[in-house]
Amino acid sequence: MGMVIVISLPLILFSLLLGFGCYFLGRAKGRQDVRNNAQVFGVPTPPPGSDATALPSYPSPPPTHLKTFDKSDMV
Repeated sequence: MGMVIVISLPLILFSLLLGFGCYFLGRAKGRQDVRNNAQVFGVPTPPPGSDATALPSYPSPPPTHLKTFDKSDMV
């Protein structure tokens, strides 16, 4: 029974240490990516080497402003 504790205890400690290390290194890399490469939302760009004219054209978004009417010519 003592052999099981001697073998499994270092394995458990190593697994915990490895888990915390991967967590903190991944978090630091993720934060660095956010600082350097901000996400841009929009129409995706075509892959390199493809024919960009063959892709379907996307309709333009609707206007966000309201049209103002000139009421001076109203009777």
